[in-house]
Amino acid sequence: MRKSVIVSNRLPLQITKLENSFLFKPSSGGLATGLDSVHKNNESIWIGWSGINSDELTKKNKLEIKNTLNDLRLIEVDLNQKEVDEFYHGLSNKCIWPLFHYFIELAKFNENDWLTYVDVNKKFCEKVIQNTKQNGVVWVHDYQLMLLPKLIKEQRPDLTIGFFLHIPFPSFEIFRIFPWRIELLEGILGSDIVGFHTFDYQRHFLSSVKRILRYDVDFNKIILSSREVLVNTFPMGIDYEKFHKAAKQHKKQKKSQQSELKIQLDLHKKTADDSKLILSIDRLDYTKGVINRIRAFEIFLEQNPGYHEKVRLVMLSVPSRSDVPEYMKLKRETDEYVGKINGRFATINWTPIWYYYRSMSFDDLIDLYMMSDIAMITPVRDGMNLVAKEYIATRIDSDGVLILSEMAGASKELYEAITVNPFDLNGMAKGILKAIKMPIDEQKRRNKTMQKRLSRYTIKYWAKDYYAALNKLAISYRETTTKKIDKKVLDKIKTKYNKAKKKLFLLDYDGTLVGFHHKPDAAIPKKDIINILNELSLKNEVAIISGRDKNFLEKWFGNLNITLFAEHGHSKKEINGKWVESNVNNNWKDNFIPIFQNFTDRTPGTFLEEKENCLVWHYRKTDPELANDRVVELKTIINSLISENLLMMDNKKAIEITNININKGTAVNAILEKEDYDFILCAGDDVSDENMFSVLSKDAFTIKVGGQTTKASFFVENNIEMIDILKNLS
Repeated sequence: MRKSVIVSNRLPLQITKLENSFLFKPSSGGLATGLDSVHKNNESIWIGWSGINSDELTKKNKLEIKNTLNDLRLIEVDLNQKEVDEFYHGLSNKCIWPLFHYFIELAKFNENDWLTYVDVNKKFCEKVIQNTKQNGVVWVHDYQLMLLPKLIKEQRPDLTIGFFLHIPFPSFEIFRIFPWRIELLEGILGSDIVGFHTFDYQRHFLSSVKRILRYDVDFNKIILSSREVLVNTFPMGIDYEKFHKAAKQHKKQKKSQQSELKIQLDLHKKTADDSKLILSIDRLDYTKGVINRIRAFEIFLEQNPGYHEKVRLVMLSVPSRSDVPEYMKLKRETDEYVGKINGRFATINWTPIWYYYRSMSFDDLIDLYMMSDIAMITPVRDGMNLVAKEYIATRIDSDGVLILSEMAGASKELYEAITVNPFDLNGMAKGILKAIKMPIDEQKRRNKTMQKRLSRYTIKYWAKDYYAALNKLAISYRETTTKKIDKKVLDKIKTKYNKAKKKLFLLDYDGTLVGFHHKPDAAIPKKDIINILNELSLKNEVAIISGRDKNFLEKWFGNLNITLFAEHGHSKKEINGKWVESNVNNNWKDNFIPIFQNFTDRTPGTFLEEKENCLVWHYRKTDPELANDRVVELKTIINSLISENLLMMDNKKAIEITNININKGTAVNAILEKEDYDFILCAGDDVSDENMFSVLSKDAFTIKVGGQTTKASFFVENNIEMIDILKNLS
């Protein structure tokens, strides 16, 4: 078992099945490169699929692969053909991939694919649980494993979990289309840190969390019931030195050492003094905007005949998912457009587009980057796009021009590039002309700035930065003073309870004994809660101290052998007694009711609740973005009018004004003055309950239901866990 675990859909190596053995070759992709140092330095294990279906392997094959992977600290998750088809090719690539890239019409929502996606995420979870030490750190990657963080957290709350999405996160209006949107969001929120390439993706994610799950968001923190999830931007870089050094070495090559590709490209350069090579390089995917790019180049040729026989587009399309119908169609369209343009504009000595449909070696790639005067990278939607960064890294003389789509994540960093809208074909054609005409000194000024930035924010910097944030969070969790009630703590509570002679239970109602409801009147106690309270009150003193009014408490708890406090202590009812109200002046309400009513009229989904001692403006059902604006505005007005005798409380989805001298703390003190108790258990979930926690001694068991930011000594996740504790004691 290890303290540090990396999890991704694929392991960082390629396994090729030979006749009698297997060939293991390290992956050269960005993720594998970036996490290599983390993997080595932290003695971590890496969990993922090997890339070979388990159906194809014998027991001997599996053992051979397992032994080799173990030596590399890699652990395989076995996937059979059905799982690969439905989890990977199905839901991941036929549904999530197109939807998150805004290709709604290509997204296929298949129930079987979804169920397999869930099952495979559970498979990954089992491997993580089996191989991670207590208080370990787990880093989960990408859209294939969006359910995994929650699955892990449910079984191992001791683990600190990070999740990073390497593709765009779409806007709320797009994401809400996904049938299992709630499950995906809750899956990701099992993490402690969620990372994205750009602030736009972060903003879209937070918007969906607020609108779909209705969780509170404080800047870049999501407030869950018992913890906070940090959401931040970590732009992924490249191995800058690798590309820059390779370019320097290629520049020193003698004629005899040069590749055939470089010789061909050099011949084109010599056809005219002002000849230009424009590089287009992508995986053949509908998100890359290949057709739009070709059409823009066609418009450029139409509008600028003077550049015929001087400018050539060198297109490298790397095969991708070539057996998928959408990709086969794209390949056919690309071939047709290239043929059409070459047929229309070509001369005896010049073909406007050189088209390569194949993978290229690293050395050929360096030659392409170095020999191209312009790189045209114009995806219609891209999480980051490292090709644009690689091109800049190879410009050792700092010349060359990058034309970059504003829809690529990299455009947020490489803003010195010529940015274009990939849907504006005329704009892209003008971008080509601008790139061709750009003076050399301007090229160098732009590129030197980008190179300086890229040489610092490398792939290793990205991995180290994220991992440092994850480790920092893990340490802070271990040092937190508020502890979750587990079996060990519960046993301690039960032991003290059994030894005590005079026992007291102080309980809030909403959020503690029952969950929250959009309509307060609908949040009524279930029969089992009534029974538990009744059982507790037979041998102990029990008090419910709530923000509810006395009519509600009387209706549901008036016949029980317990003390009741309504409106945070404004009204009190002793056992077998009558309701007694505090002697305070509530004329202040007349000044605030019109203000609250005005905000209610202007904010759909909100309502005002008037009680004897307080006013509560509820905004749980309104649009979260609108609510944020209204709350700031309302609090500003209240703060300008409120007197020193009143208190404004920022409760859960509610703004409350009440008398400052009446709170749950004074209610607790009134009980403590009468008796000496050798066992006290106090539970609450809201800011108003902090007054109870603060007046109790350290010997009391103070329990926050939900968030950890509290004066309480312990916390539980939700009211269900709290009820289980009371049931255990009763």
